[in-house]
Amino acid sequence: MIDTFTTASSKGQVVIPAEVRERLGIKAGTRIAVRVEKNYLILEPINEAYIRAIRGSLKGPDSLVEAREREHRLEK
Repeated sequence: MIDTFTTASSKGQVVIPAEVRERLGIKAGTRIAVRVEKNYLILEPINEAYIRAIRGSLKGPDSLVEAREREHRLEK
């Protein structure tokens, strides 16, 4: 784990230290997911690993195909 420190600006902006950006592959324009867990602020670069990790997490009880078929049956 890397312990580094940064300061928030008056606009709430923070600079991610270069060594952390390099380690995580963060470049200019990289989108960052921001979430709060308990009293922790978690920043995650949105990359292939992030997308694979959340894939299916928003899936409802039906697949999109099943939901669409149900809607078609109700329309008839």
